Amino acid sequence: MTIFIIILLLIVGVVLILLEFFVLPGITVAGIAGVVMMLGGIYLSYQNFGSSIGHLTVFGSVVFSLLALWLALKSGTWDRIMLKTEIDSKVEKLEENMVSIGDEGICLSRLAPMGQVRIKNHIIEAKSTGVYIDEKTPVEVIKIVDKVIVVKPLK
Repeated sequence: MTIFIIILLLIVGVVLILLEFFVLPGITVAGIAGVVMMLGGIYLSYQNFGSSIGHLTVFGSVVFSLLALWLALKSGTWDRIMLKTEIDSKVEKLEENMVSIGDEGICLSRLAPMGQVRIKNHIIEAKSTGVYIDEKTPVEVIKIVDKVIVVKPLK
């Protein structure tokens, strides 16, 4: 019965560690429980069967863990779970004469401090001077730095 408990602890420990490694982000209860179960199985083997069987248990659990990790990576199961979305959208580039200092427009989204504005029928990403500017607020272009439009609210 003790051998069954030791093997069960080691197998469940490896499964929990694999779940921690592939599915659950960060250090969670599953990873901690997996390590505790594996250490408990190794401790029981040392306590009940002596040091030679304990050493074999440590070696066997390391080999089993590495084999399980290799099989989990090779199986392709994780490819079906992985996020494979690609971002293929592009930001509209600011042309030389598209916007100039002093042009007026309106905020399409809240500028906190970045957002979208409509200037001369172009929707452009803009930056406020540091203050939050609400949606539908009239704005004026005060400077253009490295193709970034800086606006301030009209009073």
